Amino acid sequence: MDVRVGDVLLMKKQHPCGAKEMLVLRTGMDFRLRCVGCGREFLVPRLKIEKRIKKITRPDGE
Repeated sequence: MDVRVGDVLLMKKQHPCGAKEMLVLRTGMDFRLRCVGCGREFLVPRLKIEKRIKKITRPDGE
């Protein structure tokens, strides 16, 4: 799965604040994500996130 820094991920499940969109800050074995709704940042293992992605939106419109 091609996920890049700056992408916005639409997730299948929502964050406890109610938002479903996450901004990618770092990629690798773990993803550092920022919740678009509340601004909280967290690290999540790559496999866990790849299963939960519904849609990837790129800022440059790709």
